Amino acid sequence: MELGISMFGDLSFDKNTQKFQSPQLRLQEMMEEIKLADEVGLDVFGIGEHHRPDFSVSAPEIILAAAATITKRIKLTSSVTVLSSVDPVRSFQNFSTVDLLSNGRAEITVGRGSFTESFPLFGYDLADYADLFVEKLELLLQINASESTFNWQGRFRAPLHEQEVLPRPTKPLDIWVAVGGTPESVVRAARLGLPLIIAIIGGMPRQFKPFFDLYRQEYIAAGHDVSKMQLATHSHGLIGEHAQQTADAYFDNYAEQMNRVGRSRGWSPYTKEQYEGGRSREGALFIGDANQLVDKILYHQEMFGLTRFLLHTDIGAPAHKDLMKSIELLGTHVAPAVKKALADRTPSS
Repeated sequence: MELGISMFGDLSFDKNTQKFQSPQLRLQEMMEEIKLADEVGLDVFGIGEHHRPDFSVSAPEIILAAAATITKRIKLTSSVTVLSSVDPVRSFQNFSTVDLLSNGRAEITVGRGSFTESFPLFGYDLADYADLFVEKLELLLQINASESTFNWQGRFRAPLHEQEVLPRPTKPLDIWVAVGGTPESVVRAARLGLPLIIAIIGGMPRQFKPFFDLYRQEYIAAGHDVSKMQLATHSHGLIGEHAQQTADAYFDNYAEQMNRVGRSRGWSPYTKEQYEGGRSREGALFIGDANQLVDKILYHQEMFGLTRFLLHTDIGAPAHKDLMKSIELLGTHVAPAVKKALADRTPSS
């Protein structure tokens, strides 16, 4: 099982100045965090795409290209690329370039996105939200599989006639599909044989088990090799030396970000009761000490059959030192304990 971190590049908000943190500073901090993730042996780093004033990253490929030059082994992926509002040709070229810079460590995680700012920004109609994703995923997969020139035609961009997309990566890119829990998206990924990652960021994670079961059912029915099936989750979390102290210190940051998003979506104010419920073994938040994280990750792995877990660790912009500590503990304590426990579960042949 692979373990890693994902980020959105959240910017802290200074209530005195009523200004967000400098994106330049946050990006510099992020480079230190990615480098540490590689040094402590984590398997994956993912970075998201947003086009809002409270986030520092709008172009994940640029961050991953920078990360490629300061890391040695960690896989580098978007988390996610909002495929509906980008050009798959250009996106493939960018990730292929990251792959070459990193000696074969690049992946793409595509999704439809939970925010919609990118659609008007890049000239797309939200009425085409679903159709854009389906068409662009089809094109991206064709580009990834094509070693020579190919032809393609769709509704939302000019046709391609005898075109070759360059540069080529070291091998075809792994393309993951990220979903928030819609059956149609799960079935599409399964039938295409694409790795699936589900964002579990609220509610009771057990409610998502039917989606994993559906994926397996459709994946097998489509004739794909079960040994190559890849399933992952992405959940919010932060690790500290002392569980309750870490949770108490993080609550204000976390609640502020949830409320900032919630105001635009009509959510009720986020409460400490919700937070502590999320931190329980049955909840969706991975906030606590290393032992709690080990137990909860193993619980989710057994429940869903995971091959990868990503701790999304900068919601609400925790302090850089706290993120560094969280990454250190995930790599040096949590990941080794999880992998040992899973190895001990596996009968020797």
